[in-house]
Amino acid sequence: MFLGRIRRTPSGPVELVARHPDGGLISLAGLGGDDPVALIASLGLDRLAEQAAGRRPELAEDEVLFEPPVATCTKICCLALNYAAHAEESGMEVPPEPVLFFKPPSALTGHNRPVIAPARTRHLEHEVELAVVIGKATRDLPAERWREAVAGYTVINDMTARDLQLANIARNVPWDQSKGFDTFAPVGPYLATSDEVSDPQALELTLEVDGEVRQRANTKQMVFDIPRLIADLSDGMTLMPGDLIATGTIAGIAPLKDGETMRATVTGIGTLVNTVKFRSA
Repeated sequence: MFLGRIRRTPSGPVELVARHPDGGLISLAGLGGDDPVALIASLGLDRLAEQAAGRRPELAEDEVLFEPPVATCTKICCLALNYAAHAEESGMEVPPEPVLFFKPPSALTGHNRPVIAPARTRHLEHEVELAVVIGKATRDLPAERWREAVAGYTVINDMTARDLQLANIARNVPWDQSKGFDTFAPVGPYLATSDEVSDPQALELTLEVDGEVRQRANTKQMVFDIPRLIADLSDGMTLMPGDLIATGTIAGIAPLKDGETMRATVTGIGTLVNTVKFRSA
């Protein structure tokens, strides 16, 4: 299933929907709140699919406002340099162990929402990534049991104020702020439940800017695969339901201009669309 969180109007309540196979959105009102991860945990995928099967589409995608497809997120765990080609273009070595940084949940925004760069940056870059959605509280999980932790997958665009990041790297100080501004974690449109993705290490990622393909690669090229990442991240740290693991970007990062529209796609999961807006200095 492909589960989304939407509003019918800007001030309206958040509603849980499922994407119908033939198009349109099915309202899942009455099943229990607007949290896809909690609903999967309480009903199970089979029961949830049964409930959705008895309903017909009543909304079109272009009639609604998309919210991030997770209702609760305590942290966005991001992996740096997890594709060798991206490490090379960044002038960095491939790390011997996963390199982790965090984005705050306040950075989340939805499909078709603007990414707004603060006035302090003039150099914004895109980074398309596969995101893993955690389904239950997970700690010290062995790599071979990684599927137990996964509720599903979505698309994330790891927006970066590259000028601020490089300035902080040069000063040898943390660069988290360059990644953590409001709207710098667009995600969605949907949470694709785990049964929709037979092999998350065989998905094509692409990113287009106003029709120009900037990034294209496959998740099979990850340096550290998803089982390793979940085992590493849950080693001594609890991953909570709704937490996101952004598994790293691919080569092709490049600057963006005001008004440009990004289309970040992960095959079989969806296409996340966001337009860039720069604030005046």
